[in-house]
Amino acid sequence: MNIRKTAFIAIALVTSGVANAQWSANIGFASDYYFRGIFQAQSSASGGIDYNHENGFYAGVWAADVSDGASAGYAGDDAAGLEVDGYFGYGGEVGDFTYGIGFTGYYYTQEFDDTYQEINLSGGYGIATIDVAVGEYDNFDGPTQDYTYYSLTLEKNGFYGKYAGFSQDADGEYFELGYGATVADIDLGVYIVFNDEDLSGIVDEGGDTTDDQSVVFTIGKSFDIK
Repeated sequence: MNIRKTAFIAIALVTSGVANAQWSANIGFASDYYFRGIFQAQSSASGGIDYNHENGFYAGVWAADVSDGASAGYAGDDAAGLEVDGYFGYGGEVGDFTYGIGFTGYYYTQEFDDTYQEINLSGGYGIATIDVAVGEYDNFDGPTQDYTYYSLTLEKNGFYGKYAGFSQDADGEYFELGYGATVADIDLGVYIVFNDEDLSGIVDEGGDTTDDQSVVFTIGKSFDIK
């Protein structure tokens, strides 16, 4: 899979029709930043820019501050850095069925983590959505690792539940329950995440990793810029 070559071709297709696009920006804050059930940072700020074409193509970039939080009981050396994500893809719908295919790259500063690049697939019907990501992890000086992420999300009237996990060279599962709403153009959310010992990074008094449960509050706002 030549992910980088695919990325350049798709970005060229997306940007060929700028006149029919909508640009937007977003900012946000999370009391704790969890990504796919894995703790990334306490008190994390974020922001991004998105491009959406009327024919279904999209592209964007998003960044957040990250720190592995050893001082909060998580395994690691409390390294800080910046996560920068780039993504593009295509999505559409046929009746009540939605679908999407895309690419996402995750890049980090200050050696917080190494690069992840993946192909994203999604399908939804009614209140249910299935997401699958098939990717590669550069893994610093170690051998490149392959992983598959999968999730099933049920959502209705702002409430949602998600079961998700990893396979191949990555392991772990988590469950997430939450609610989100927009009040006076401000996006508010709260969720609780339950992750297993493979994802938690929490070290107990005996030095062993254990599972984790955390409540997270989020706030954000989006702006149309064209």
